[in-house]
Amino acid sequence: MLLGRHLQPSVLRARGGGRLDRSAYTLLSRIRMEGPMSIGQLGEAFGLDASTLNRQTAAMLRAGLVERIPDPDGGIARKFRITDAGERDLDEERADNISGLERVMADWSPDEVNRFAQYLKRFNSDIENLDGRPWPRP
Repeated sequence: MLLGRHLQPSVLRARGGGRLDRSAYTLLSRIRMEGPMSIGQLGEAFGLDASTLNRQTAAMLRAGLVERIPDPDGGIARKFRITDAGERDLDEERADNISGLERVMADWSPDEVNRFAQYLKRFNSDIENLDGRPWPRP
């Protein structure tokens, strides 16, 4: 909770960062990794209902972070693709987050940082496994 508060958007905005809200950051990160995704695919990935995702993706559309495109694989559902502006904002937000983590871990040894990263990856994977949505997908 302290890390979340340290990297909270209002704190980052005061420092000149914080371009994306948490939901946009999360959705854009997944779309970047997997390529264009439909509402159904996003719902499956995050365990969110369509109405929540419609609200979140509508905000990202208005902000120019994503665009709707026909399914590149020929499916019926339209998909969301990250725009150049979305890529730029995601890169900048990620750089701000990394900078914040570097400040927190300035006195940590490389081994401590590596172990923390391994435990955090395991922690996140175990949460997704408990939710029945293992990542990466089989």
